[in-house]
Amino acid sequence: MDAPNPPAASAPRWQPIKALDRRVLGVLAEKAKTTPEAYPLSLNALVTGCNQKSNRAPLMEIEADVVEASIDRLKQLGAVVEVQGSSRVARYRHLLYEWLGVDKVELSVMAELLLRGAQTEGELRQRASRMDPIADLAALRGLLQSLTAKKLVVSLTPEGRGHVVSHTLFEEREMDKVRAEFGRTGIAGGEMEEAPRPSMPRPASTGPAANTTMAAAADSSLSSSSSAVARELAALQSEVVELRDQVRQLRYELDELKAALR
Repeated sequence: MDAPNPPAASAPRWQPIKALDRRVLGVLAEKAKTTPEAYPLSLNALVTGCNQKSNRAPLMEIEADVVEASIDRLKQLGAVVEVQGSSRVARYRHLLYEWLGVDKVELSVMAELLLRGAQTEGELRQRASRMDPIADLAALRGLLQSLTAKKLVVSLTPEGRGHVVSHTLFEEREMDKVRAEFGRTGIAGGEMEEAPRPSMPRPASTGPAANTTMAAAADSSLSSSSSAVARELAALQSEVVELRDQVRQLRYELDELKAALR
């Protein structure tokens, strides 16, 4: 059964963690909400959840001993606790409300980010809503603002259509790669600096009336051009998100192949 909200006095204790540890925490948070009758999870159930083919990126094929080592690390960090099941089989429960310092719905958002990494607001709202209802993008953005203030979420692209966000539990080198993957520059305080607007050529001076008419035409042309550019950028961002997921999966499979050949 999913835990209630943490007491107001609890202080978050989170820190960047390894990719497998993020997967383990994401699975525990997800299953607590979607299959409470099977929660806390046994080691076997946790391995199955980590290797699940749906709602995971990248896909993994990991063994029980690897997951067990991850659990040990997370127990030392105070993010997971072992409990005894009715059949005397060890089971595991997350402590993410206290560890992250989040509320019920914020944890659903964080769980999806831990399970799939960076994604658009639209994708995130749809996926997180299977655990806790999120009415619309405005509601999600309120949650993201709160999580950003807690330094748990960061924007990877400018706000607006196709806005991509990620959690911040990546280790330092991974975080650098994620930022570079989205070509993010001009970051200040978690916000993307506004790109400079294109300058328009100044018309030749032919009198006040002509200047006014030509200025209005220039503004109209700029507005039309900006709208077209915005539509093209939105379409490109959508394609980039899909390609990013494919590249991430290919990289993971390549790393697994290299490891198998060693």
